[in-house]
Amino acid sequence: MQFVSDRDSYAHASALIAEHGVGALAEAAGRAASGRARDNVLAYARWWRIGRTILMLQESEPHGPLH
Repeated sequence: MQFVSDRDSYAHASALIAEHGVGALAEAAGRAASGRARDNVLAYARWWRIGRTILMLQESEPHGPLH
């Protein structure tokens, strides 16, 4: 199981899922690529982290240790 250190990642991931449905991950990846193209490492890392959060939220079964 992943650990997400900030609440904003969950909020942005949830908003993208609500707005884009199954295309939410592609939207986050596009935004990360845009940040990278502008040499904005902070934007890239932020949207990459949100993309990972989307993957985690869309999992149907929990993964990782129980404790």
